[in-house]
Amino acid sequence: MKTQSLIKIIVLSVLIVFTSTLMAQSEKNAKEIKGRVVDYKTNSPLTFTNFVISGTNISTVSNSDGEFVLKIPETSNHNIIIVSRLGYETKKINISELNKNSKIKLIPAITTLNEISINVHTNPEALVRATLSKKSTLYNNSNTLMTAFYRETIKKRRKNASLSEAVVQIHKQPYNSLKRDAIELVKARKSTDYTKLDTLALKLQGGPFSNLYTDIIKYPEYIFTDEDMPLYEFSFDTNTQVNNQQIYVVNFKQKPNIITPLYYGKLYIDSETLALTNAVYSLNVENKELSSKMYIRKKPRKVDVYPTQATYRVNYRTQNGKWHYAYSNISLTFKVNWKGKLFNSIYTLNSEMAITDWEEIDTKIAKSRERTLRPTTILADEASGFSDPRFWGEYNIIEPEKSIESAIKKIQKQLKRT
Repeated sequence: MKTQSLIKIIVLSVLIVFTSTLMAQSEKNAKEIKGRVVDYKTNSPLTFTNFVISGTNISTVSNSDGEFVLKIPETSNHNIIIVSRLGYETKKINISELNKNSKIKLIPAITTLNEISINVHTNPEALVRATLSKKSTLYNNSNTLMTAFYRETIKKRRKNASLSEAVVQIHKQPYNSLKRDAIELVKARKSTDYTKLDTLALKLQGGPFSNLYTDIIKYPEYIFTDEDMPLYEFSFDTNTQVNNQQIYVVNFKQKPNIITPLYYGKLYIDSETLALTNAVYSLNVENKELSSKMYIRKKPRKVDVYPTQATYRVNYRTQNGKWHYAYSNISLTFKVNWKGKLFNSIYTLNSEMAITDWEEIDTKIAKSRERTLRPTTILADEASGFSDPRFWGEYNIIEPEKSIESAIKKIQKQLKRT
């Protein structure tokens, strides 16, 4: 079985502080809209909601509190914002109707599939195989330069211990090409509170690449290899809806007799085109020894580290009839045991990346070697400390969660004191 881990961590007992130079960006005029998206009936926040400015490729996504921030260039002030989320009716709003504290309510979609659509696909595994074979026809096959916002956090229990953020440019290769994507660092910042890490530090290796590799269509080898497909059980779940399109929901999990850790979760497949629109899945971590080997690259001898939870999410978006990677989220929880010590530590690593703008490039994309990241890069080593609120300029970012926002404010206060 050749299924690989999407992400690696390095566990260190010696802590080192790194610094680097941040790239500057010219300020331009842009209208900033902040708000919150909630369920129409329950008023509960809606995470992973997509916001796209019509007629452009500019977009963002809501955070775990349902909050969002969107920077709109002057040329798009009269456009429409398209708000969409899996299982809800798509909403279109004039930008002029929104302000800095807008509350958007989405109505749950009523899902019905006609008998013809249901009867076309009765074998869930065959449907998944058909979806994976569509990469050359349904997905963007042009060289594409994507701007993305990336954030990774490390928490010791519930307290933020490390926070890194970056704006990157993804040199996205055509989906019908075997060439791998490249990532170029544009801006980055970080903070690490070593008092919360005690004598142990967890570093996330791969950074933005880990999230990029959740793109199942471009990188099926990380979850669905030809060798691994027969090791899974597939079944249909209740259908749903996204962007007013009917969606098949396929469950998958490893067969009971398989020992090697594999994934389980749900695939959301467009009933008309068979494109993968979303995927939510987790790694089976019941076998501590084998699952630990998939994630831990390096650690001290006297420490046992193993995952207790590993969940992934990837969203796709369509533009002009072609689909492309739009957002992904990775959440990992590890238990750390020091041999000879009574108590253990629990760390949670979370990373997310959202495509905020993109454009097709006719020729081969030129990359700056100085700013090009490697798949083994540790982002925190490439970033510097936090700066003023205008740091990101016109770049669209994911609105920080309450706990992260609080941590940033504490960092800024400490910087002012020093």
